[in-house]
Amino acid sequence: MADAVELTILMPCLNEAETLAICIGKAQGFLARTGIVGEVLIADNGSTDGSQAIAEAHGARVVDVPERGYGAALGAGIAAAQGRYVIMGDADDSYDFSRLDAFVAALRDGADLVMGNRFAGGIAPGAMPWHHRYIGNPVLSFVGRLLFRTPVRDFHCGLRGFSRAAVQGLTLRTMGMEFASEMVVKATLAQLDIREVPTALAKDGRSRPPHLRSFRDGWRHLRFLLLFSPRWLFLYPGVALLLMGLLVGGTLLHGPVRLGGVTFDIHTFLVAALCVIVGVQSIAFAIIGRRFASRYGFIPRSDQYDRLLEGLTLERILLVAVLLMVVGMTALVWGLAEWAARDYGPLNPSSTMRPVILAMTALVCGFQLMMSGFMSSMINIPIYERRLADAPEPDDHLQRRRSTDRT
Repeated sequence: MADAVELTILMPCLNEAETLAICIGKAQGFLARTGIVGEVLIADNGSTDGSQAIAEAHGARVVDVPERGYGAALGAGIAAAQGRYVIMGDADDSYDFSRLDAFVAALRDGADLVMGNRFAGGIAPGAMPWHHRYIGNPVLSFVGRLLFRTPVRDFHCGLRGFSRAAVQGLTLRTMGMEFASEMVVKATLAQLDIREVPTALAKDGRSRPPHLRSFRDGWRHLRFLLLFSPRWLFLYPGVALLLMGLLVGGTLLHGPVRLGGVTFDIHTFLVAALCVIVGVQSIAFAIIGRRFASRYGFIPRSDQYDRLLEGLTLERILLVAVLLMVVGMTALVWGLAEWAARDYGPLNPSSTMRPVILAMTALVCGFQLMMSGFMSSMINIPIYERRLADAPEPDDHLQRRRSTDRT
């Protein structure tokens, strides 16, 4: 029977008694009008207003999801869906479930993920707060397109359709509102066929405030986007800081530099050294973060990145770290020699602080690389889980232990 179901219309639900029956009626009307073999599935997230009874009374199937959260409800609903395709949307009557034709057409045409675009389809007055419409959604959608090169222009549209098999293959993990971003990001990284269709957004029909919390959930979306992109979070800023620090530091290594009426001296040299230190650590974090994300399935593996990691062995990293420490110690000896040449008397900070800053920068960077190398290698340690069938029974193990103790 499940094999014959083509479409599941999935609605996450938490106390939507005011609008649930309307949404179910529109979804069933769409299935009847188009002749699609489908079902209406309600993923209930612990409603206390009788939403479950309303759904069942109107012919929808209900799956109870005890773990709270938007992502938890949708994840359980996708797992319980019987349809080959799933179209999900909020049960607050802000989306018109009677007009899903464009989604179904795109899915039948081979799309893996079909996103609704509210900005192309129209937003009714009062349907979206102004800071969501002109700040939150555009900014987060721009960040998503910049970081992941996704074609989606409305990153957080709640009405979307997808191939159930394709989305289940993404192994979505988040439990909150960021589930919407995770789906788009992982689908993009997996190079799935993603398309957009215009969809209209109406003012929701409930009298209570929405579950969405603008700043809290907006930050969760932004945090997710950054954590899933170690390049933009760590690598690019780190490379920029490192190059700037090396350029400025190399220019000021031999003495102050005057540009126009401004003199750059030891204080600027110190700032350049700090840029180098932070840049090296940021690049190390990018490598560790990417290795961790690839290892545990948060980000798809990359052949190019894997070849880079194969070259960055622990031994090579330690070699570079030791060389930096040697440079640091040499610079420190240089500074001591400068002090000794002045009979250990008063020093000129502009000249004598340079070798000391260079020495400390090289020593700190070397130590950072050494610790980062070990941390990266710890993540790469192979883990093998023994099957339960291979493990001894608890009683047998206890009996052997008692026999050993008596012996």
